[in-house]
Amino acid sequence: MEITSEIVRKNIEKAREGDQKAFNFLLDHYWNDIYGFQLIRTKNENDAEDITIQTFSRAFDKIDTFDNNYSFKTWLTTISKNIHLDLVRKRKSSLFQATSQDEDKVYEVPDDAPSAEDNLIYEQNLAQLKRFIKKLKPHYQDVINLRYFRELSYQEIASELNEPLNNVKVKLLRARKLLAEIIHRSKNV
Repeated sequence: MEITSEIVRKNIEKAREGDQKAFNFLLDHYWNDIYGFQLIRTKNENDAEDITIQTFSRAFDKIDTFDNNYSFKTWLTTISKNIHLDLVRKRKSSLFQATSQDEDKVYEVPDDAPSAEDNLIYEQNLAQLKRFIKKLKPHYQDVINLRYFRELSYQEIASELNEPLNNVKVKLLRARKLLAEIIHRSKNV
């Protein structure tokens, strides 16, 4: 199915009304464009991914301000460029401070004591599912583990990771999409 500007416009309108499927559509449709744009700018996969997540988080938070007279992709790219510039300025201003505290962070391993949901997952091949999750980048593993194994709310995850709520939502959307792709690829092998 070809994605037309009319389909994009309808999804933007639905997203303005809070439709989660519309947000998913926009994220899926524009993710590679924004991620590729940032990968060229930053030359760093982690920074590109973080900036892309922040871009969608900010865009979804401010979607009511989007002007339909302009291209949604251009709007996202502008947001992304501004986030990158802010990041560069922040790093320059804190030149003598550590740039990342996450390097020393100890990742909490989810409790293996099975709950009712864990037993169901276990019956559906828990060991294989965990292997698939381990193929994700650590920050995606964290949100998956916090949401589905520790059963934390979005707000609790945001507090745990010390991140804005919208970033957590976008990371979880992206983590689920990547996990589904990993599982799908494994079935086709």
